[in-house]
Amino acid sequence: MKRKAKHERRVVERIQTGVRIEKRLTKVLKALADYYDLSLGDLIEGIVLHAFDGKSPFDGTARARIAALKDVYGLDLDASDSHQLIEREASDER
Repeated sequence: MKRKAKHERRVVERIQTGVRIEKRLTKVLKALADYYDLSLGDLIEGIVLHAFDGKSPFDGTARARIAALKDVYGLDLDASDSHQLIEREASDER
C-alpha cells in the first residue's frame, strides 16, 4: 500500500457493519492487512478512499504480494467478476 509522508491524523467515528464478503477474498484481505500491520477495517477504508479519488492503493510490489496471496487462497476472481457474484444455496455449502 502506498504511504505518503506524515499526514495529520483525523478523528472519526467508526461503526460496526454486517458486511458480507466472499470467503477467499476475505482471507486475502486479512492476510494483506496482517502483512501491513493494519486492522481489516483500516485496510478496507484505505482501499475505498483511494478508489473514491480514482487512485490505486497498491504499488507493483503490493500487487505482486496480492497475486501470491490469491494463489495461496485459491482466489480466482478479478474486477470483471464485480457485481456478478451470487451466493451458493445453503444446502449446497458442503
